Amino acid sequence: MAKPKTEDASEDAKKIVDDAKNFIEKAISDIGKTSATKQLILGTASGWITGFMTMKIGKVAAVGIGGGVILLHIASQKGYIDINWEKINKKVDKISDKIEKESTGRSPDWFEKVERFVDRKMDKAEDLLKKKEKKAKNWYYQFIGDEQYHATETHVFLASFFAGMAIGLICGKV
Repeated sequence: MAKPKTEDASEDAKKIVDDAKNFIEKAISDIGKTSATKQLILGTASGWITGFMTMKIGKVAAVGIGGGVILLHIASQKGYIDINWEKINKKVDKISDKIEKESTGRSPDWFEKVERFVDRKMDKAEDLLKKKEKKAKNWYYQFIGDEQYHATETHVFLASFFAGMAIGLICGKV
């Protein structure tokens, strides 16, 4: 079966949008001709349904996105995936420079770029020291024979995520 051409697909999409727009306009004009009581009931019911569905879809989306973030964080911590932060930071810098240029009318000056560069290098050095500190602590605990549970950043992250999710679900029920 042949793929539809992009021109055909865009025409089909325009037709669907036009049909939906005509349907909504007709439905609203039909509702406008009814009594105020029917309009009030239909408006309230449709608003409640929309709000209810938005709340349910929002919860599912939040759990899905939050779960994905947790899985990515755990995978990164365990070494299953390696995130190229330098590449991400370069892309973010380019995008933020474009946004700043369009919003203020001027590009960021060299001092701001140097400041960003130094800040990134300081963050990298801090991460390196934290990794070495963790290795030193593990060596020390093994050396002294203390093999009890020690919380890591992942444990704190997971605990705070689940606490926040529980609060959000409780607030969503109200």
